[in-house]
Amino acid sequence: MSTVRAATVADAPAIGEIHVRSWQAAYAGLIPEDFLARLSASSRAASWARRIGEGSGQVLVIEDDGVVAGFAAFDPGRLYALYLLPEYWGRGLGRTLHDRVVEEFSGDSAVLWVLATNERAKAFYVRRGWADDGARQTETIDDGRVTLEEMRFRRPLP
Repeated sequence: MSTVRAATVADAPAIGEIHVRSWQAAYAGLIPEDFLARLSASSRAASWARRIGEGSGQVLVIEDDGVVAGFAAFDPGRLYALYLLPEYWGRGLGRTLHDRVVEEFSGDSAVLWVLATNERAKAFYVRRGWADDGARQTETIDDGRVTLEEMRFRRPLP
């Protein structure tokens, strides 16, 4: 049984773990391995605790039989993050979490940025009604050592 609810600061350690493990699995071969190996769940947890505590945007978690299995971060018109523990991929939890986020959006449309080489994520979003709107951006992380090419997807809202 899965449940979607608002995240609390107490969820930050689980969110940090989900963030790191999902990046390491999803971005293997797409982002340098040494960067992925250096990701810190505790550092991500601290960042998420601050964000949740400050109320910077909304963060939802999805629990499966009491285990925090995924999270999403968003504001009224933009999805910033949607990640699940890899062992929960393909079970419908991502779809459930996504659809709940869409219910929370406001306005005529919403956007998200996705790694241009992440075919799995792009296919997921297309199945959920998103489309590439042609916008591109380059983001650098890890003190400029890692470059991410991203594409923007847009979705009309009901």
